[in-house]
Amino acid sequence: MCFSAALALPLLPNLEKNSANCTSNCSGKDEDSNKGQSVKLSLPAYKWRLVIAYDGTRFSGWQYQQSTPTVQCILEEALTKKTKINRKELCLVGASRTDAGVHAWGQVAHFITPFNYETLDGVHRAVNGLLPSDIRVREFSPAGPEFHARFSVTSKIYCYQVYNSTIMDPFLRHYAYHSEYKLDADVMRYAAKHFVGKHDFSAFANTSRNDRVPNPVKTILRFDVVEKGPLLRLEVEGSGFLYRQVRNMVALLLQVGRQAVPPDIVVRVLESRDRKELAKYTLLLPPHGLSLETVKYNEEHLILPTDSPASSFGRHHSISKCKVLFV
Repeated sequence: MCFSAALALPLLPNLEKNSANCTSNCSGKDEDSNKGQSVKLSLPAYKWRLVIAYDGTRFSGWQYQQSTPTVQCILEEALTKKTKINRKELCLVGASRTDAGVHAWGQVAHFITPFNYETLDGVHRAVNGLLPSDIRVREFSPAGPEFHARFSVTSKIYCYQVYNSTIMDPFLRHYAYHSEYKLDADVMRYAAKHFVGKHDFSAFANTSRNDRVPNPVKTILRFDVVEKGPLLRLEVEGSGFLYRQVRNMVALLLQVGRQAVPPDIVVRVLESRDRKELAKYTLLLPPHGLSLETVKYNEEHLILPTDSPASSFGRHHSISKCKVLFV
């Protein structure tokens, strides 16, 4: 069970109490649009960067909740057991608040400790040993005071998978949406180009659960439709995304691929800036086809501190050779 906020201890005195390092995930709010100045820690304090993969099938998303299992909740429990530090003091912050049922290969998070590590291989292995098999820390690295898992982001890459065949592959049923309609990938690619650039994506955003209104203007850097046999991978990279924006964009492209609507419908819906306009043509796609693939960062914020240990990417076991004495 997740830790109750009522049991949390005060923040460490050597950290800035009003630091934005805790605002997103400890407060239960997160928006891609809130990219601001990175916040420096008052030393001594040490920051650590994690790259995390998870199968989101059984989780209620990334964001910490007291009543339902979330990825942040489970990860905080593992870190608390290993470091003996309360979750409020760890101040775990994720790059993206993935929704319930959404997967991740490249989620990024940071947390804080009042002590340094000499090496990271041991703690990396220990944390993974405390996690369930559907969550894994792929990389455990030191981070400088400038780095912030959310505010240092320059772009994110999401992928939505669609299995386009008359019969669904049972091995992909949790990771791809099944479309029995024959899809025209070339037409979908053409329509996807209309998303690229800086636009107001109000028409593609569901009502956010946050009490702050996000900036609807986002920049899409690329939107690719990749065919791998019957599997279509719709990969989109952007400066940030509104609540359920990716799933809504892909939903409209599937309608284009089925030839139910023309490719220029994307422009028409974008210009309307009205979610009701999109609802005339398609419904929201389910979450299980979506995955957070990569989070890209300001390179200057990835510079490692001079006194830091080497990053850990896991290590292979080795068999010790023993000498056999022959008589």
